[in-house]
Amino acid sequence: MKATHFNPGCALSIYKPEIEHKLIKFLNENYANLEMHNICCRHDPKLSEGSKVINVCAGCDRRFRSLYEGVTTISLWEVLDSLASFPYPDYKGAEMTVHDPCPIREKPEIHKAVRSLLGKMNINVVETPLHGTRSVCCGDSFYPALPVEEVNERMKKRAGTMPCDDVCVYCVSCIKSMYIGGKKPRHLVDLLMGETTEPGVYDTVRWHKLLKEYIDTH
Repeated sequence: MKATHFNPGCALSIYKPEIEHKLIKFLNENYANLEMHNICCRHDPKLSEGSKVINVCAGCDRRFRSLYEGVTTISLWEVLDSLASFPYPDYKGAEMTVHDPCPIREKPEIHKAVRSLLGKMNINVVETPLHGTRSVCCGDSFYPALPVEEVNERMKKRAGTMPCDDVCVYCVSCIKSMYIGGKKPRHLVDLLMGETTEPGVYDTVRWHKLLKEYIDTH
């Protein structure tokens, strides 16, 4: 059997580094014997052919499966949804909208798993018209191709299409976009762990500087 790796993604490692250790501990105890993989998906992953990568980040999922021959991926959300042992918190019928990140727009199996997990946490999803395979970018991907003021306006426009104030996201950069857009982002990892979602560094320029520094060193 080829090795299976868990890659939390640069953004999650910056956002809440302690969570990646909680996640791999749970997965090792309940899913498979995993190796932590912290090499950024923009660099040679140094993975043997046939390796599988469990991803949290939608961008990592797309890059690992499309750029590196012989590497397959599966999202953390699909893995967790397949297990019967996760201790789901109960959100008592809270209503949330889901923003699906653009890198996995063509992966309906991930959209389905995300909503299944929300259902298991007693969260009612109120969909935005453009979701799943029809989702559009939160705005962040337009930086730095567009001036930051225009990027932020796109973030506000996308956030404005969300019918609920609470928006479940499963990309850390989407946290920043929804916050800039005036919504209350709730990262799926935080929901699963019973934690609050904090925007942290949300200034678009500063956030991308932090990401680049982390990417360059990993």
